[in-house]
Amino acid sequence: MSEADETRDGVALTNLDQPLSDRDDATKRDLVDYLDAVSARILPQLRGRPLSVIRVRPGQPPFMQKNLPRYTPDWVRRVPVWAEASQREISYALCDDRRTLLWFANQRAVEYHPTLATAADPHRPTHLVLDLDPPEGDGFRAAVGAALLVRQALADAGLAGAVKTSGAKGVHVFVPVADEPTAEELAAATRALAVRAERLDPALATTAYIKEDRGGRVFVDATRAGGATVAAAYSPRLRPGTPVSFPVDWADLTEVAPADFTIRTAPALLGDGDPWAALMPAPQPLPADLVAEGRTIPVARVQAMHEGKRRARARRQAD
Repeated sequence: MSEADETRDGVALTNLDQPLSDRDDATKRDLVDYLDAVSARILPQLRGRPLSVIRVRPGQPPFMQKNLPRYTPDWVRRVPVWAEASQREISYALCDDRRTLLWFANQRAVEYHPTLATAADPHRPTHLVLDLDPPEGDGFRAAVGAALLVRQALADAGLAGAVKTSGAKGVHVFVPVADEPTAEELAAATRALAVRAERLDPALATTAYIKEDRGGRVFVDATRAGGATVAAAYSPRLRPGTPVSFPVDWADLTEVAPADFTIRTAPALLGDGDPWAALMPAPQPLPADLVAEGRTIPVARVQAMHEGKRRARARRQAD
């Protein structure tokens, strides 16, 4: 075994001193050490949930992996999920323990995107999520402003959520839900909250799914429902500096920047704590009026598809 190889928890770790990617100077060892250091915090976000990861290989573009490769060890738990889009069964991993997390790290899996529902109850998401996606450029401050609008919309509905940096340029707001709402009910409530947040400051926030309609505003993305995935709290992101999706107290949100939290800085900031668990409210039932309101709001992707076809026809007629 070379100096760049070692074994942890029965997992052979190889080529640890190789660069992780061409985006910064992080090594594969940096990734492995980080994920090992935060394993007790990130595993509760992954356990029991079908997992997609974004991997990177030397000299190749990053890629998202959903279906486990054939060489996956037998001890990695998995769950079959039927994919309507590709009309085939996908074998998703369940990253339930440190050993599996280390195996993924050795595969250069940088990003961890679990589903919002568990494999045991795939049609009932456990959290409502709003993704605040700012326009191109340095839009994090705008995303923070939009997140505060979401917080106000939640409070007005009698709800509370926890917030984290996305690890990219945006912000995620998570609301744990009680009484096992269906995916349809949760999606409706999410749409209603997005529209209510937009209504609070339409100059800052928009629910326009089509990018050209956003006008430099923050997109309040209500599509993270049903079988959607979201980057987990503490997940690294494949961006310069290898930032981390990191929990933030609402009171501190205006004082932070995504670059504050990286695979090198996050472990020391965490110490022995788990702020995502500490800041997350108890599960809350969805107000009936919120669900009812959401059912009157068109599903963004469907509306955008029809609008795209309409615009295409208009362009053809104009030509």
